[in-house]
Amino acid sequence: MKTYKNIYQELCTKENIALAFKKAQKTKSTKPYIIEFRNNLKLNLEILRMELLSETYLPRALSTFVIRDPKTRKIRKSHFRDRVVHHAICNVLEPIFEKRFIYDSFANRKRKGALEALKRFDEFKLRVSRNNTRNCYVLKADIKHYFDTVSHDALIAILQKKVNDPKLIFLINKVLKNHSENVGMPLGNMTSQFFANVYLNELDQFVKHELKAKYYIRYVDDFVILHNNPDDLKYYKEKIDLFLKERLQLELHPNKSKILLLRRGIPFLGFRNFFYHRLLRKANILNMRKNILQGNYDSLCEYLEGWTAYASHANTFSLRKRIAKLVEGRFQGYTSLLQIDRYLKFIRC
Repeated sequence: MKTYKNIYQELCTKENIALAFKKAQKTKSTKPYIIEFRNNLKLNLEILRMELLSETYLPRALSTFVIRDPKTRKIRKSHFRDRVVHHAICNVLEPIFEKRFIYDSFANRKRKGALEALKRFDEFKLRVSRNNTRNCYVLKADIKHYFDTVSHDALIAILQKKVNDPKLIFLINKVLKNHSENVGMPLGNMTSQFFANVYLNELDQFVKHELKAKYYIRYVDDFVILHNNPDDLKYYKEKIDLFLKERLQLELHPNKSKILLLRRGIPFLGFRNFFYHRLLRKANILNMRKNILQGNYDSLCEYLEGWTAYASHANTFSLRKRIAKLVEGRFQGYTSLLQIDRYLKFIRC
């Protein structure tokens, strides 16, 4: 197997650091901390580059905040200069590992994403069910506390299969240990998103090449396998759980890893997926209800624009039309919050 040496020098080039800054500030260029960094951009990037070259770079303490979407998540946010370093790392590693990723891994990759994963699910359900002429079963699985339980040692060992560069490995260890000593990666970091794919690519290779499961899709730690025989899926589930425990020190979530019949609806990537249609999940409606009841006009317009685009990928035409009318009425005074709340409570998902 080919390994790559002297990548650290490439990471530290002026061109790579400048590119990392452009990526790190993308969509956030009006933030005060980015404006401050940009005011002395040349000096700040050069200092960062010198710290990396001399191996004296140290990441700063992470800040923590909680989001509810509606699931409660603890986000660990890195200092902006550290985010530049994260992008610099991914810039040099991504071309090496991207060619090893399977086609049906859809998270945090160019020209992929959740909507492409749903399209692939639709393609697979047609094949497995032979255009809905036979039963289609789905192993819908989730890895328990994935980001909190990734082993640093196992991740480094996986990286070293391709990366023979002690300086780069040392830097990656610094980034990992800035969150915790031995296990876990912070939600929100660019490196966490990339390493999540590197780590679970081991599972992808096992499922595709050892189990030889044809209809497998993964999005971060959420994955499905489609098959017309539930016994085969039960076998896959047992083998995957064993592989995760023995090789990656992970385990399937006991309550979220089940074999389901397609016609009863498969919860995947925020939707309930059936053969002929797709519905929003109840949690999405509850989250939307909360935002509508609490938001002001500007924040609500921005939220609804994104939510409507997302909801348009399900069978929600009448729902979206009704929500728009209710929200418009709220700010024109002829629809009360109570009327909106009553309607949203009784939406069937």
